[in-house]
Amino acid sequence: MAGFFAKLKEGLTKTRENFVEKIEQVFTGRKKIDEELYEELEEVLIRSDVGVNTSFELVERLRKEVKQRKLSDSSELTEVLQELIAELLGEEETISFAKQGPSVILVVGVNGVGKTTTIGKLANQFKKDGKRVIMAAGDTFRAAAIDQLEVWGERSGVEVIKHREGSDPAAVAYDAVQAAKSRNVDVVIVDTAGRLHNKVNLMEELRKVKRVIEREIPEAPHEVLLVLDATTGQNALQQAKLFHEVAGVTGIVLTKLDGTAKGGVVLGIQGETQIPVKWIGIGEGMEDLRPFVPKDFAAALFGQPGEEGEF
Repeated sequence: MAGFFAKLKEGLTKTRENFVEKIEQVFTGRKKIDEELYEELEEVLIRSDVGVNTSFELVERLRKEVKQRKLSDSSELTEVLQELIAELLGEEETISFAKQGPSVILVVGVNGVGKTTTIGKLANQFKKDGKRVIMAAGDTFRAAAIDQLEVWGERSGVEVIKHREGSDPAAVAYDAVQAAKSRNVDVVIVDTAGRLHNKVNLMEELRKVKRVIEREIPEAPHEVLLVLDATTGQNALQQAKLFHEVAGVTGIVLTKLDGTAKGGVVLGIQGETQIPVKWIGIGEGMEDLRPFVPKDFAAALFGQPGEEGEF
């Protein structure tokens, strides 16, 4: 994991320039902690895709800490803000698996965010962890999505359950769950369509898929993971709110964090939706999708060493 932290730190370079360096500009060059400083900080946070409500909350928390710690020098504020950000991000939350029988993970998100790729990487990771995995090509709206999932299946040696383009996604999910039950499979990862132009259709389709899965395995799906593209900034926050309303999202996978200046959206997502970010992607490789460790993210964001002292 040490190598991953170095890669995360490198991947967050643009976000650090857009976010931390601008914050430090607010804090340096002035000794006094006054109202003007708080207003400038709020503006930087909002412009860094943190979200209006979360920006207000962070500034209010900073005010309280300044009073409690009796701080008077603005140069001390960067460290305090890093602590508050780590606090806001919370503790690491892992994927929930079934205590017995197959675990079903439903993956949702708009087209183009890296959803199918994420499913392939998750399947590969779970297989490496010793789990038997099946992928279900539930995005029957696009033939390309089915083909792409098959390519990932071949790369990672994971079976893909599929129907023809235009088939009922719920029928694909049903077949995948049946296959998992009969073959002692540990994890079923179900892809879904990502079109948003008709929210009603999307809602009905996802409800039907969830209903069919639940009928076969009463506590399933055990996770509803929403894949978001970090490069879209505030748009990702809106998608999180919509999909949570539609599908009851239990965790977020944030992709394309490398090379974007909009990594601050992690704070907005966590702060404004209360949905935990569970995995992050910082590259194209199989190993570039990893569980989200909030403390490491905050350290990498501020250019600090990680838990193991890596620079």
